[in-house]
Amino acid sequence: MTDEKLTLTQEWDKTFPESDKTQHTKVTFHNRYGITLAADMYKPKNAQGKLPAIAVCGPFGAVKEQCSGLYAQTLAELGFLTVAFDPSFTGESGGMPRYVASPDINTEDFCACVDFLSVRDDVDADRIGILGICGWGGMAVNAAAMDTRIKATVASTMYDMTRVSAKGYFDEADNADARFEMKKALNEQRTKDYRTGEYELGGGVVDPLPEDAPFFVKDYYDYYKTQRGYHKRSLNSNGGWNKTSSLSLMNMPILQYSNEIRSAVMIMHGDKAHSFYFGKDAYEAMIKDNPYADNKELLVIEGAVHTDLYDGGGKNAIPFDKLKEFYEKNLI
Repeated sequence: MTDEKLTLTQEWDKTFPESDKTQHTKVTFHNRYGITLAADMYKPKNAQGKLPAIAVCGPFGAVKEQCSGLYAQTLAELGFLTVAFDPSFTGESGGMPRYVASPDINTEDFCACVDFLSVRDDVDADRIGILGICGWGGMAVNAAAMDTRIKATVASTMYDMTRVSAKGYFDEADNADARFEMKKALNEQRTKDYRTGEYELGGGVVDPLPEDAPFFVKDYYDYYKTQRGYHKRSLNSNGGWNKTSSLSLMNMPILQYSNEIRSAVMIMHGDKAHSFYFGKDAYEAMIKDNPYADNKELLVIEGAVHTDLYDGGGKNAIPFDKLKEFYEKNLI
């Protein structure tokens, strides 16, 4: 298979400073749908031999220049070879049409990164883990349920995008009539898009911010729309996903077999996050009737809101020492 040619930015354009402890390079790899993904690879400086490796992605609607890159660079400082990638159809990665989400393809993106890492001379193929943030936390757990090469998985401040798409926030729209009306509107949008030949975007984080916006919207605004986390290629910072992206997410729940995962999984969530219920419920479902529950963990970060686990929230909320300990223990 031949990778498509991507135009990759070579200058440092991240939302976080470059570390002098790691070596950074741009890389590409393809998934089994033939889409070429763009990524940043971080390696500890002066590293020798085969290293444990971690693939990192998320949040849902973000790019690798935002918090996935911060996670990847920091974990590289701690001794891991890491890759932060843009999912299919977004950022610098390939795939058409642009800005579309898919529970299948986006789970595959993680597995494709494992493909890429598995054949590198500087990676120990038996010591590969993944880390998903926000909506990619759910995709990471789904990948762990499918890909036996993945030895350790972290889902940070996770969303189950299929659950929130089908049931609404806090499951308030979990009924057939609400789903029918949403599907009706989305399918009408499909007809409109086909007629015009363009996919209409749903809009990123609302801007300007309404005074009566709920806290979680303010939380997102504070990250995606300010100097703290804004990036020109980020969907959430700009025009958002295609409006019809929710259709496949509504109809294909991704965590059906999470309680069959044998490898180690840690779900890390702030107890003040509006999304905390996703992490708690995913953990409980994962260990229910699972004979391999001993290597599963729910790490609760007291006082942390959703975006605190994007970049630390100015209070060092991301427990990188715990992540290092988890991966060192389970990447064996």
